[in-house]
Amino acid sequence: MQRTFRIGQIVPSSNTTMETEIPAMLTARQLVRPERFTFHSSRMRMKTVRKEELAAMDGESDRCALELSDARVDVLGYACLVAIMSMGRGYHRMSEQRLKSRTEENGGTAPVVTSAGALVEALKVIGARRIALVAPYMKPLTETVVDYIQHEGFEVVEWRALEIPDNLEVGRHDPQRLPGIVAQMNTKDVDAVVLSACVQMPSLPVVAKVEAMTGKPVITAAIATTYALLKALDLEAVVPGGGTLLSGAY
Repeated sequence: MQRTFRIGQIVPSSNTTMETEIPAMLTARQLVRPERFTFHSSRMRMKTVRKEELAAMDGESDRCALELSDARVDVLGYACLVAIMSMGRGYHRMSEQRLKSRTEENGGTAPVVTSAGALVEALKVIGARRIALVAPYMKPLTETVVDYIQHEGFEVVEWRALEIPDNLEVGRHDPQRLPGIVAQMNTKDVDAVVLSACVQMPSLPVVAKVEAMTGKPVITAAIATTYALLKALDLEAVVPGGGTLLSGAY
C-alpha cells in the first residue's frame, strides 16, 4: 500500500532554498519509489548570517518543533547548518534530542534530524576523511564550521568562504558559479567535496557536474539532510540526481 509521509522543516525566516531542494529531491524519488511526501514548515526569524542573530534564531526552534508536531509530521528537519554549528561543538546532538522531547511532550513524537548532524553523518557514511568545502558565510563563521567538522574527526584540507552576509543573497547565489569555484581548489587528495555547507546556498543543479569534474563524491547540506530524513523514516535512500550519497549505494 502506498504511504504518504509528512516532512516537517524548521527553517530560517529568510530561507528559500531548503523548501525548494528537499521537495525537489523527494519529488524526484516519487518517480522511482512508491512513497509520497507532503512538506510543512515553521519559521525562525533570521535575516543576516551573524552569530548573535543565529543564536537568537535557535532559541525559536522549540516553538517550531511544537508547531510541526501539532501537524503530526513523521519526521522533523532543522534546516540551518550554521545556526547549529555556531552554538558550539557537538551541539547538533543536544538540539536533536531537545526538539524530539518537545514533540513527545506534545503527543506528536517524531524523529528530529539537523542539517549539521546530517552532514557529519553523511561524511561518515561514505567513508570520507579528508574533504574540500565551500560555504557562503563570512570567514569567521566559515572557520567555525570548519572547526566543528574537524572536531567530528574529519580533515578539511581546503575551504572557500564566499562571504555573503545577507541570507536572501545567499539564496540568490547562482549555483552555476560553483563548478568554477571548485576548479580553483585542490581536490586531488580529498575523499569528498562539500559543495554547499549551507542549506540556503543552491547547489543541486550542478552536483552531477562537480562529481564528474572532480571524480569525487559530492555532498551538500540539502543532500545530507534528505538522506537523514529518508533514513529516519526507514526508507531506501535513493534519489535520482541526488549524487553519490543518494545513489542507493548507501
